[in-house]
Amino acid sequence: MKKLLYIAAFAICGALFLAACSSTPRVTRLDADTQVDLSGRWNAADSRLVSQEMIRDCLSHFWIDQFMRQTGEMPRIIVGTVRNLSDEHIDTGTFVSDLERALINSGRVRFVASADQRIEIREERLDQAIHARPDTAAPMGQETGADFMLQGQIRSIRDSINRRQAIFYQTELELTCMRTNERVWIGQKQIQKYISRRRFRG
Repeated sequence: MKKLLYIAAFAICGALFLAACSSTPRVTRLDADTQVDLSGRWNAADSRLVSQEMIRDCLSHFWIDQFMRQTGEMPRIIVGTVRNLSDEHIDTGTFVSDLERALINSGRVRFVASADQRIEIREERLDQAIHARPDTAAPMGQETGADFMLQGQIRSIRDSINRRQAIFYQTELELTCMRTNERVWIGQKQIQKYISRRRFRG
């Protein structure tokens, strides 16, 4: 009888071990630029693609050459708010970072720190004014202002029937002159995704 109990206990432990092993996730490392689209929703690849193409379009229009002819300098740009008006959660902070990276890497504009970043920098500057040697402290009132602000929104339209679904994303960006409030560029980028889900058979 004891032998049967030992065998049963061993079999149960073995089954539990196999179940635990089978539920362990399998992880595959991918290159950061690899496009992975599991759900069909807005993802990191979409953010990079849209930001790069829209900044490329923005910097190819006449406003930048006109500004450089008038001032002899590269324009200074700040990225403002990008609103998520879609029906899903989108990390607009990641998209803003992608826009900033595309602007800086273009080499055609100078980039001004965001409002949150400026607050932290000003606090450090104030701390330096109190605690640092005068010859090493960053002076107050020497900030560089932005010439243009980039703002925008992301919208989505969803259409579905049975196990098929289409999602349409539209990103709109606007570049505004800080001095005159004139819009010097308006851009639009659209992405459409089709998702079909297989029916699982028991």
